[in-house]
Amino acid sequence: MLLNVSYNNPEVKRKIDTEVGPPFTIRERLKRKGIGSSKLIITGTSVEIHNLLILDSYINTCTIEMRPNGIIIGFRSLLESYALIIPYYKLSLYKGKAEEYGIYRDHYFIKIRAKANDKSTHKFIKKIMDYKAENLPLGPKDL
Repeated sequence: MLLNVSYNNPEVKRKIDTEVGPPFTIRERLKRKGIGSSKLIITGTSVEIHNLLILDSYINTCTIEMRPNGIIIGFRSLLESYALIIPYYKLSLYKGKAEEYGIYRDHYFIKIRAKANDKSTHKFIKKIMDYKAENLPLGPKDL
């Protein structure tokens, strides 16, 4: 789900918390050695996100925040902030080209650049995949 998060709207906050859970506590953030990515360069997007990003001429960047039940990809266009909310059960992550990750949810996607010497990005993507694997139910018995 793609949301405008520029303003303090309780309804938007409730939707995000319902979809991916409340933010981690300070203790959990320290235990996980951080839950946010550095600034990532966007190399490709789905049509809906592309239509937002072409409104200004700045370099398209995003950040990723981990939540207990999913991730939030945040980016800016003009003076507005947007968030792509992806629960872990809908998250698909692909390493397409040699220096690019694709993050998908249904018909939305964002592709980010990850150079070979950019260890922090590769480490953060691995952290997301490990956390997803640990916290998803394995089969019908686990539901």
